[in-house]
Amino acid sequence: MKDILLITVSGQDKPGVTSAVADVLSRYAVTMLDIGQAVIHDQLNLGILVAIPLRTQTSSVTDEVLACLKTLGMQARFSSISEQRYQRWVEQQGKRRHIVTLLARKIDACHLAAVTRVTSEQGLNIDKIVRMSGRIKLDESDRLGRACVEFSARGTPHSATQLRSSLLELAGQQNIDIAYQEDDIYRRNRKLVVFDMDSTLIDAEVIDELAKEAGVGKQVAAITEAAMQGEIDFNDSFAQRLALLEGLSEDVLQSVAERLRLNEGAEHLIKSLKQLGFKTAIISGGFTFFGRYLQSILDVDYVYANELDVVNGFVTGRVQGEIINGMRKAELLCEIAAKEGLLLEQVIAVGDGANDLPMLAIAGLGIAFRAKPLVRASAKQALSNVGLDGILYLLGYSDKDIATLGV
Repeated sequence: MKDILLITVSGQDKPGVTSAVADVLSRYAVTMLDIGQAVIHDQLNLGILVAIPLRTQTSSVTDEVLACLKTLGMQARFSSISEQRYQRWVEQQGKRRHIVTLLARKIDACHLAAVTRVTSEQGLNIDKIVRMSGRIKLDESDRLGRACVEFSARGTPHSATQLRSSLLELAGQQNIDIAYQEDDIYRRNRKLVVFDMDSTLIDAEVIDELAKEAGVGKQVAAITEAAMQGEIDFNDSFAQRLALLEGLSEDVLQSVAERLRLNEGAEHLIKSLKQLGFKTAIISGGFTFFGRYLQSILDVDYVYANELDVVNGFVTGRVQGEIINGMRKAELLCEIAAKEGLLLEQVIAVGDGANDLPMLAIAGLGIAFRAKPLVRASAKQALSNVGLDGILYLLGYSDKDIATLGV
């Protein structure tokens, strides 16, 4: 039986360490079984799992590796791995993989402890941890910015429902965001992102802004809030709010559009997505005038929203055509995906209100952004404490990756 040996190398990182060790091993014709390397604050940790040929003395290999590393100022540790232990390791590769993403303004040790405790209690084994956010200066470490760590875990949770529930509860308690998703082929093969507009891409509900101009702001805002909470049927609430806008001058639409503000990270996210080859869409229960205005700013590919009915320069209190409600949003998402030749698993949907739930449910990745409690609890993922560009982390892109795009 061949000897199986785990070689662990550590020390100050410098060029040529991996090359030197590999050169020694090549002279003994060892079989490479596994390799992994990480550098944390200029400290190298390299692990190599090898099988030593039957007619080769293992001690000869270890002695020469040690001698080689000594000249480089590095240390090595050798662990003999039994055939049974190696076989158990091989069998692990058939187990499902999961990605748990921790996002916060600032990540503390208590956050790491809480997330890893929950995953461990559910029977998942974390085998890789990667910092996705950029490096920060020491004097900036206490400032609220944006931080992200990604955990790769293997196994089958005792209860996927309980795991999601526990992570959602933990996120609320700690004021952090935690995303949990399967690490499957679709995670890195998504090509379309569909956004709700009001309170998702922008930090306002347009119909509320129009209502202020019409002098009925309080009445419309109350109906809007109830609808977003899922307390009133969307179509009924929409009709009620629209009726209150009757007589509003068309001239105010442009001034309202110009004072709208994008939500944090929206512009950076969409520019990055475009550079990465994604298609983008706005599917809104709001109005096309404002959707097209955002399209001109953000270069979004598709816009679907309600067309305000205007006669002789004044809003009639109705819309032209079919109201875009929750079910229609989901249908439009499917239509765009089909047009682009994509599976629903390749689509990401982002929204904040109850009328977004149907499209969040059918998308491969549904994200509730700064959403109402009902929506946050129902969606597959939720982001509440960072900007929209935190979505890039959920797709597996680090700050370093995005920096190469020049966005």
